[in-house]
Amino acid sequence: MDSYPPSVNELADSLSDSGIPHALLVKEIRKAIDEGDWKNLQERVERLKKSSLQTVINASGVLLHTNLGRAPWPTTFSGYPMNLELDLESGVRGSRQEYVGNLFATLCGSQSAMIVNNCSSAVLLVLSALASKKGVAISRSEMVEIGGNFRVPDVLELSGAYLVEVGTTNRTRREDYERSISANRDLALIMKIHQSNYKIVGFTETTEVRHLSTLDVPLVADIGSGLLDESCPWLDDGPPDWIRGEPAAKQTLEHGANVITFSGDKLLGGPQAGIIAGDADLISKCMKHPLSRAIRPGSLTLFSLEKLALNYLNRDWQEIPFWKMAMTSIHDLEERAEKIGVGVVSAMDSIPGGGTLPNVRIPSIGLMIEGDRSYALRSGLCGGPPIIARVEDGKTFLDLRTVDPIFDVSLTNALRDLN
Repeated sequence: MDSYPPSVNELADSLSDSGIPHALLVKEIRKAIDEGDWKNLQERVERLKKSSLQTVINASGVLLHTNLGRAPWPTTFSGYPMNLELDLESGVRGSRQEYVGNLFATLCGSQSAMIVNNCSSAVLLVLSALASKKGVAISRSEMVEIGGNFRVPDVLELSGAYLVEVGTTNRTRREDYERSISANRDLALIMKIHQSNYKIVGFTETTEVRHLSTLDVPLVADIGSGLLDESCPWLDDGPPDWIRGEPAAKQTLEHGANVITFSGDKLLGGPQAGIIAGDADLISKCMKHPLSRAIRPGSLTLFSLEKLALNYLNRDWQEIPFWKMAMTSIHDLEERAEKIGVGVVSAMDSIPGGGTLPNVRIPSIGLMIEGDRSYALRSGLCGGPPIIARVEDGKTFLDLRTVDPIFDVSLTNALRDLN
């Protein structure tokens, strides 16, 4: 008799307090029955619940954790109607790009700027609008792949442009670009791509933006990580040592790039978005391209970016969660660790993450617990939000640099229950 499952309604009634919407619960029950797995329905429902979006405590030490949404960005977005594309002065349709674009043009020191839904889209739009059916010169050392099998040559193909390979994997000189220009009369762009998630070391040579900008072809620089200004004027004490050498929007444009692209949810510290800034005529072509409508940002993204840009302009860096956690002092972290009072207070290193600043380590303080307790913390068995820790050499580490202080009580309670 046990080989026959109860009816779908009986199973749904037995799990009515699971918190799963009835329609979704019925769908999962029918799937379990079809797969002969209905006896494990309770476990399946628990897995389904855990797949829903929920707040987690990031104790991993990765400041921009891609799997956790990269830059933390709590929003005060109300959801009420707003003048997204309405000119309040004239009462006619306006542009969703105008005000936020002006803010970012000011921050970058560019003639114009626009926003799309992510940096990959920004690159695709720039290539489609400025180089379709024409050549784009890229160094062989910069034909990168980032997460999700996203490869630059594939994006070029999708845009309608074709790739002109320049130089070699480890050494690309200015004269290599000059030869490419001479050999390809329909070359539309030179593209410089920052090696944001890897390094080539040893016998290497690359050509800087300032030297490429003097060539007679528009220069596009994908700086990726979204640092606005290498001097970090929004910070009281200037740039931290660990960020030195990272290409910044303002300086890349000052050195002669005609267009730059970068992410909103990395070092910029905002929501997922792609920012395109540069010469007004080239940005205008991007805005007028049909693809720009398909990848335009919504009101939540633009609202969040507006607040973020104002924080930068007003130098309210402590209102930007990324910079607040990145700049927390070792002393403050030690005080928090001692107050939590569970585990062994330990020195450790945080990393920027998010495909930025490879090999960079930021000194930090956290807690060490013997044994691998990551599942118990991650699964919520200790109560409160799931806690994402890291495990090294059979020990569990919780890095307080990436834990917002508002979660210290939840973290304390979970660790006490764990013991």
